[in-house]
Amino acid sequence: MSALAGLGSKADLATAEDLFAAGRVVADSAQLRAVLSDPSADAAGKTALVKRVFGSLSAPAVELLVSVASGRWSGHDDLLDAIEELGIRSIAASAPRNLDIAAELLAFGGAVTSDAQLELALRSKLAAPEAKADLVSRLLDGKASAQTVAIVRQLALQPRGRSIRESLRSAARTVAAQDGQTIATVVTAAALPDAQVERLRASLAARYGDLKLNQVVDPTIIGGLRVQIGDDVIDGSIASRLSELRLQLAG
Repeated sequence: MSALAGLGSKADLATAEDLFAAGRVVADSAQLRAVLSDPSADAAGKTALVKRVFGSLSAPAVELLVSVASGRWSGHDDLLDAIEELGIRSIAASAPRNLDIAAELLAFGGAVTSDAQLELALRSKLAAPEAKADLVSRLLDGKASAQTVAIVRQLALQPRGRSIRESLRSAARTVAAQDGQTIATVVTAAALPDAQVERLRASLAARYGDLKLNQVVDPTIIGGLRVQIGDDVIDGSIASRLSELRLQLAG
């Protein structure tokens, strides 16, 4: 985002935390959501409102919120998406080069997917968001960077109807995009050997450019693999071919 690029090194983890907090305030206020997402509202008035409500936040966060308020949004969700994305991109842009946040997010996503009780705990509407965020902190303490913990806590505190699994994948895609990478989700019936993973990555990179592989094991596909890169899906699974065969026989 151009607004983030203009801030350079001023946007950091603290900026992101402020943006996440502001997004939760906006989400909880029907009045703020209505005014800030209204394309017909006076831009100067929206800027003044942002500075009045969020003036105690860091200067970079307020500047980014003013930029968001100046945009045109089709609805409340787009506005909240923009605030959250700026927070995630602030984290990605300011993180040390040797820190692989996307990999940490995807690894936690894999842990959630493989543990039904954990996924239920993070998905349950009965548990308070703060309790879910505290659970995330306990689970990731000493196992993930402060940057990753901040992102996952935000996803737990403000799910907005999204599954934790998809939220983590979306956040990982945003982090990768900030680093100029694309994420390819590879679904196989069993984990692939490292050599095969590298051959697959090199083959996909030749077509899609620099990318990161997210491996997902799903025995229901029987064999072969399915790859999703953005909107592109390459389905070479046996389950898919059997389904196609059944459709042909039915026709």
